[in-house]
Amino acid sequence: MKIYSSKEIGNKGEKYAEIYLKKHNFKVLNRNYNTRFGEIDIIAENKDRIAFVEVKTRHHDSLAMPYEAVDLKKQKRIIKAAMMYLTKNETDKFCSFDVCEVIIDSSNLKLISINYIENAFEQESNYETY
Repeated sequence: MKIYSSKEIGNKGEKYAEIYLKKHNFKVLNRNYNTRFGEIDIIAENKDRIAFVEVKTRHHDSLAMPYEAVDLKKQKRIIKAAMMYLTKNETDKFCSFDVCEVIIDSSNLKLISINYIENAFEQESNYETY
């Protein structure tokens, strides 16, 4: 049995998330958008909104749920990175911060399930933007 690296697992999860978004009428604008604050895995839009998506991939036998890894510190980093994106790419669309949980088979990286959490967290008024 092949042992997959965290990077391989993460890349596969992001690919599954991208396919999921496209099937749900989103256009992927950016993958792995990097700023000094951190990275946004996927930025996508549909006719109504722009979604900043954090993808968390886990094996089917993992003890923790993927969304649990998106703690307050991670949320703040994503929000700050999104603000930087929006200063360069203005939009009138509603913005959401979503989490895409991808569960895969640990032996072959095949997709088992996806749980897409729309509006998983939101910007609090007391967050600093820069």
